[in-house]
Amino acid sequence: MKDKKKLARVITTWVVTAVMLSVFILDIAVVRIAYDYAEAVPVSDEATTVPKSDDRIHFLDTANSDCILIESNGKFALIDSGEGNDNPRRKTEYKGYESEVLSYIKKVCTDENGIVNLDFIVATHMHYDHSGNFEPIINDTEIKIGKAFIKRYDGSGTTKMDSDFWGNLETYKNIIRALENNNVKIVHNLPENSFVFGDFTVEFINTVTPKDFIDAGENSNSIGIKLSKDTKSAFLAADFTNNGGFEMIYANEIGDIDLLKIGHHGYFGSSSSGFLKKLKPEIAICTNYLGKIYPNVKWNLTMVAKTPVFSTAHRKGIIATFTDSNEIHLTENIM
Repeated sequence: MKDKKKLARVITTWVVTAVMLSVFILDIAVVRIAYDYAEAVPVSDEATTVPKSDDRIHFLDTANSDCILIESNGKFALIDSGEGNDNPRRKTEYKGYESEVLSYIKKVCTDENGIVNLDFIVATHMHYDHSGNFEPIINDTEIKIGKAFIKRYDGSGTTKMDSDFWGNLETYKNIIRALENNNVKIVHNLPENSFVFGDFTVEFINTVTPKDFIDAGENSNSIGIKLSKDTKSAFLAADFTNNGGFEMIYANEIGDIDLLKIGHHGYFGSSSSGFLKKLKPEIAICTNYLGKIYPNVKWNLTMVAKTPVFSTAHRKGIIATFTDSNEIHLTENIM
């Protein structure tokens, strides 16, 4: 009996080892193919200056957090704020990006009077890697904000992980207090219809969290943003995942797009094959390191959707310019 158990353990060990090795080799192959896809897309270098230009989406390099600046015809808006400097989870592991974000916003957006005017900001949800840096941005005396789109947070759907690691309610309270202290209009009831921002048409997705997902954690509260100009469009997926079918609820509403900001930084549950088949993105931007994208997500993007993936962390930020000739141009090394 002991020999049989020992043999079973040996066989199990070898099978597990073989499976893990196969996954590792397959992942390397997929990464190589992904690099080949990306190399086929022209990317210019903007290492020293960031001149103002029409109709651009700036994906800042804030490691594995989201901070996206929208620019059109001299107007600016900010989608998420990046990781703050006082992360409530594992503080020694995650660097804050307060100075980098403030520096970039002022470099790009400052007017002739030394003031940054943001038409609006959007806090897609209350995870600290998306909204943790809003407080210093709102409190900066050189930054003026027209309005803030932010879902009302009551904590009813908070999971144990949310409460233990993310400090959602504290982050929300800090943002609301800063907005109120600076007399910024707060919009809790998000617009159901699209609206115009410069040359872009803006549409919010998931303005009201579906009832089936209210208790599924803070990611299910994520506000997705679709931006369109002429026939080109982008979808900024915040922390959309397909856990429980969440992505597919909105896939038809989002429709075909040209550029996808990958949901949930490429972690487990994001960018399902069905979601990608519906959206058909030609370019994918990941606000993370390529090595941190989960193998199944890489597979879906590379082998299913055949979409080139660009990492903001590896490329020191990326700008996607929507040209008047109906093209999308990418620029790297912006920070």
